[in-house]
Amino acid sequence: MSAIPTYALYGEQGYDSSPDWLHWETVLSRSRLHGFRIAPHRHEQFFQILHLTGGTAEVTMDNVIERIAPPAVIAIPALPVHGYVFSPDVEGVVVTLFERDVREALAPAPDVDTCLRRPHILHGPSDEIAQVGQEIAALIAEADLRAPGRAIAMRARIGSTLAAIYRAVLATAEPLQNSGGRAQRHAQAFHRLVEREYRHHRPISFYASALGITPPHLNRICQSVLGASALKVIERRLLLEAKRYLTFSSLSVKEIAALLGYADAGYFNRMFRRETGVAPGKFRQDR
Repeated sequence: MSAIPTYALYGEQGYDSSPDWLHWETVLSRSRLHGFRIAPHRHEQFFQILHLTGGTAEVTMDNVIERIAPPAVIAIPALPVHGYVFSPDVEGVVVTLFERDVREALAPAPDVDTCLRRPHILHGPSDEIAQVGQEIAALIAEADLRAPGRAIAMRARIGSTLAAIYRAVLATAEPLQNSGGRAQRHAQAFHRLVEREYRHHRPISFYASALGITPPHLNRICQSVLGASALKVIERRLLLEAKRYLTFSSLSVKEIAALLGYADAGYFNRMFRRETGVAPGKFRQDR
């Protein structure tokens, strides 16, 4: 994965193995060091929240570019490729949390956990986005205060901030379909397993066994809740990662295929063409 820059904070390699709960800084303080351009990169261990309150930004998120104006909140879990171009009058803050702390906070809420494993770009005036800004300010204030009982307060503030982001996501999205409690939980657990195992090309029976269900049952759940077969869900995840490498790295198609666990680059090429309508090389040329 080194072909796409992986940073602790942008421009910094590695991280302290025993750091504080979070790092925060103004958007201006780091972006002006890089000419207001933060090149596409990713974080392996961190969950970032950017709260834009002034100026404008062009956001690159994987293969999508979106121009936003404040008020805006961008929530990015570990691994998605992202980059920014800010206006010189940019205002706002970036809060960097440990992914492990986020997942611990969301453990009692699998629906929220699943939602916040994807990046979200939220913008436009709304009570929900305003509430996220208030929660971020309170989180930063608690982090800086270093008062007695700080560990308890920080956990609570992190959870409250994540809940506010989730509510903002729901407020800006179409209503979620109610696909049944147990099926929904199985689908969410399957998504988490795919995120961990997709490079290993496990058979569907592996995932079904891990979930304690049969392969046909897993396929029925995926069709009902996710609108695709279990195999198609796995292929979509591989396709997303392939697109990231083709867009943001200089690796050859054969090298990308190997990184994604394909022993046969030809098979990778056929899968990519089948799903996108173009060969990997043509996809890269068109970026």
